[in-house]
Amino acid sequence: MQFRLNFRPTALAAFGLLAATAAFSAGAHAADEWPTRDITFVPYAPGGCTDPISRKYAELLEKQLKVKVIVENKPGASATIGTGAVIRAAPDGYTIGLGSTSVTRSIHNASETRPLVLRRIAYFDTNGKMVENYLKAPVAPEPFSTVEVFVPTTDVRGGTGANFVVDWAAVGEIAEPVVEALMFGGLGGGYYAFISQGRPLKVVGKD
Repeated sequence: MQFRLNFRPTALAAFGLLAATAAFSAGAHAADEWPTRDITFVPYAPGGCTDPISRKYAELLEKQLKVKVIVENKPGASATIGTGAVIRAAPDGYTIGLGSTSVTRSIHNASETRPLVLRRIAYFDTNGKMVENYLKAPVAPEPFSTVEVFVPTTDVRGGTGANFVVDWAAVGEIAEPVVEALMFGGLGGGYYAFISQGRPLKVVGKD
């Protein structure tokens, strides 16, 4: 059996927090017309962990929205300068702050009596290329135990559309494992956290 986790290693604050607040606080009328002019991303310092991801997002959004997306780095004071610029901007969805996010992937054996066999915990980038397999050999978590893998904010190998695939097996009937990713990050003096649930991969189209 397989589970897949979709997540974005960095820059999640742009779309999960500040972008949503800015884009929709202006009201339904403004949202219907958005965007009508250039959009500005405000990441951390040039070359930092959010910089390459913000530039990739800018490239993708320019194609989708048909407007120019400008990356304007505002480093300094532990990101509070950039955060302040975003807060002071008009709440119209045209100035978007980007933060950095770490990811902890957890595979929990939900069975009280049987061990679970994990064959692979594989990290894939946006293009579907495997970046890393975190297991050198199969492991067998004991009942109710958890295996965790951590991706720091500096790891941007997965790009903007990274995936994790977990291959597992068991002897006999067993409770389906719980696979999820906890994403935690900060923007200036604020912090955020949210969870992405893994989804079973199912084969379709067979008779």
